[in-house]
Amino acid sequence: MPHRVTLIPGDGTGPEIAEATRRVIDASGVTIDWDVQHAGADVMDKNGGNPLPDHVLDSIRTNGVAIKGPITTPVGVGFRSVNVALRKALDLYGQVRPCKSYPGVRSRYDAVDLIIVRENTEDLYAGIEFEQGTEETRELIAWIEERGRSIKPDSGISIKPISVSGARRIVEFAFEYARRNGRSKVTAVHKANIMKFTDGLYLHVAREVASENGDIEFEDRIVDNLSMQLVQRPEEYDVLVLPNLYGDIVSDLAAGLIGGLGLAPGGNFGTHAAVFEPTHGSAPKYKGQNRVNPMAMMLSGVMMLRHLEEAEAADRLESAIAAVIAEGRSVTYDMKEHRDDPTAVGTTEVADAVIDKMGVRV
Repeated sequence: MPHRVTLIPGDGTGPEIAEATRRVIDASGVTIDWDVQHAGADVMDKNGGNPLPDHVLDSIRTNGVAIKGPITTPVGVGFRSVNVALRKALDLYGQVRPCKSYPGVRSRYDAVDLIIVRENTEDLYAGIEFEQGTEETRELIAWIEERGRSIKPDSGISIKPISVSGARRIVEFAFEYARRNGRSKVTAVHKANIMKFTDGLYLHVAREVASENGDIEFEDRIVDNLSMQLVQRPEEYDVLVLPNLYGDIVSDLAAGLIGGLGLAPGGNFGTHAAVFEPTHGSAPKYKGQNRVNPMAMMLSGVMMLRHLEEAEAADRLESAIAAVIAEGRSVTYDMKEHRDDPTAVGTTEVADAVIDKMGVRV
């Protein structure tokens, strides 16, 4: 039976890398019935200014699995991130970002193999914000000051909620992911030395969950210390589980260890749905140029195939991607030794090379 999967091309360079990814997944031997849905800045006008129409969410709820290209979010103005809205609407509470070294990639490290597990719905990314100068912000500041705390009157305010239930389910998810994937250690990352009632709560719950999963080694690290140690000796870490904001930052740091965001896939998991996506943004300035690296989204496709229990096809696709990287010929400019290398190929040609490595005629 074919798998019914929602495909969201995204915007900017998203449609180009989404098409390249669709092609290599189809060539892996798995039959996918693609349900193409559109979201992002390019379709806002058609949906009353809504970049994430209800019919897109309904498609994912019905199919249970989706893969999406990057979607543009204006910085500081306009609508909130479509990615954040998508995760909240579908309660995709657990994000997994593997960071794995592949031979042939230019990097200072050659044996990184980390899994970043990020809580996706709470913390500062919950979006509970109060704009500077508004009446409700002034009321909030007055309320806080009545209780002996001081906030400058010209402040904007973000609220950082971390719950027992939210912390428990993400740490339990990390232990179960480690167990299913043959991992040996989970490290909880926090700033509990400063934020006693939020990160402190997170750490307390993480230790409780660890006591219930004695077959997996457990430790914790303060986030700034962890960041230093990842740069010094990343081989000491295996699965990292973090609150939302730290997870976002540390996953990009870890991507830097393996050669950049062009090789950083991601998956977002909830109780009833999973959405896979590359870690990088939409790079709208390169839109339509057949220039950007599609491998992060292709590797997200590998994650999706494993989620669909198509392990053989996932291994075949990952091996083909790794072979193209190791060969170093049919790769985009960002993976060449010099970014102006005239032998660099385009997005479509990378897909052609991966398909060829799987023994399928283009």
